[in-house]
Amino acid sequence: MAYKTVVVEDDPQMLDEIVSVLRRSTDFEVSSTYKRVNNALGQAGMFHPNLFFIDIENEEMLNAIPAFVDIFPGAFLLGMMEQWDPLIARRAMEGGATGCIIKPFTAKDVGEYLQIYTVRGQHKPARLISFFSPKGRAGRTTLAAILALLIAEKTGERVALIDADLQFGDLPIFFDVEPKRTVVDATQDIKLLTPVSFAPYFYKIKENVFLLSSPERPEYAELVAPEALVEVVMMAENIFRYVIVDLPAGFNPMSLNVCRISDTVFITTMINSGFEVNHAKKTMEMFDSQADGRRRVHTVFTRVNPFTEEQRQKIADQLGYPVDVMIPNEYRMISMANSGRLASGLPMDTLLMKTISDMADKVIAAGR
Repeated sequence: MAYKTVVVEDDPQMLDEIVSVLRRSTDFEVSSTYKRVNNALGQAGMFHPNLFFIDIENEEMLNAIPAFVDIFPGAFLLGMMEQWDPLIARRAMEGGATGCIIKPFTAKDVGEYLQIYTVRGQHKPARLISFFSPKGRAGRTTLAAILALLIAEKTGERVALIDADLQFGDLPIFFDVEPKRTVVDATQDIKLLTPVSFAPYFYKIKENVFLLSSPERPEYAELVAPEALVEVVMMAENIFRYVIVDLPAGFNPMSLNVCRISDTVFITTMINSGFEVNHAKKTMEMFDSQADGRRRVHTVFTRVNPFTEEQRQKIADQLGYPVDVMIPNEYRMISMANSGRLASGLPMDTLLMKTISDMADKVIAAGR
């Protein structure tokens, strides 16, 4: 059955071109067209449309996306842009758009975009989650990988893992894969990519879990500009419902930029000698100085022993902040990660897995 389609575009020449493309395909029935957003909102309902194309480079139309969602629940809403703009795309998704598309386009293009956005998950903004640690060997990467697997399993929605630890990323080793494309390729190509052409850069780990790999060699990290990585992460939001970024240890422009655009940042610290709590405290103080830092930033302490509420309070007293998540030690999981068997099956009967499962439930609940 053909989509009952409405096009909202204020450029007459572009409007004619879009309508001509759609009418040449049996997949689309162009029910009506509008140059003004108020007319579309007030009149399109009589045609019972289930697919809208809306020019979101027009500020008034972009701001009207939530109104379209309210009046036409269940309809696909594709925001149109002539050149990809990650900030406009994010605003459209936050308003409830199904996704964004580059114009002019072909009927085949529309089908590919709709396919990506249909399997992505709910028509809601992506959850962008970053894992940051003051120093290395904090269990950050293992935690990010397990969380991605659990979220995908619990929600059935698509989850991306982006290995942004550019010099020493371990996620390909954890899953025993050798992706052909990496973060370097994505950042070099990002100005030429669309969500459809970007999707193949991710390697499928298992059902609904995809990896954008770290570079093959440490020196390739120099090829990644922080601004380009931010654009890569933001475009991934259009393809995946959850985007989880594993950042390198320590502060640098790349980590700070990604944390800035993330809705959740997990500051991950391993309990060992006691100095780690001081490092975490300095990190929290830096994020706390940002306007909404405390709302977005959560503390995670790994390898906690003894794993008790008394220990949680002891750490919190030293830290000066609540301890949001405690992770117990589990050598079996470390062995699985190091051997590349992380995606082969998680031992859910362990305390560690139950703890991370609870963490996944809270992440999911926050995005509903």
